[in-house]
Amino acid sequence: MLDRTIGRWVYRLHLRLYRWTRGVVGHRTPLGPILLLSVTGRTTRRMRTTPLLYCELDGRIFVVASNGGRPSPPQWLLNVEVEPDVQVQIGAKRFAARARELSIDEQAARWPALTEFYPGWAHYQTLTTRPIRVIEITPTASGWNSSTRW
Repeated sequence: MLDRTIGRWVYRLHLRLYRWTRGVVGHRTPLGPILLLSVTGRTTRRMRTTPLLYCELDGRIFVVASNGGRPSPPQWLLNVEVEPDVQVQIGAKRFAARARELSIDEQAARWPALTEFYPGWAHYQTLTTRPIRVIEITPTASGWNSSTRW
């Protein structure tokens, strides 16, 4: 309910606090860890940043494009489809990365662990007819860099 009422305001505040405190506030939440995903806008070509719940499995980072179970996918996913090179902040660490949608088989294999981590993702799938997609975030050759400024 929060997501569909005051969610946008809360997400903007969360983003600002996360950046201002370098993740001291906002990285760890009662729902799980949050990262900041910065993507290039597909029409504006400007960087857009979204706080997202993430799950780390087997040393790999996953985000779920649930959009709260809405009929349309989140804007960040549409942007990633056009430009998969992204920037990520996890706590104080910032790094360049590449976003990749899991194949149907890969997602089927990961989905049980992801929904065990956060059952809300399974609930969101019941709210929409579109398939909710899973994205893997992989740091690029530049790797982790806590001093990067964007």
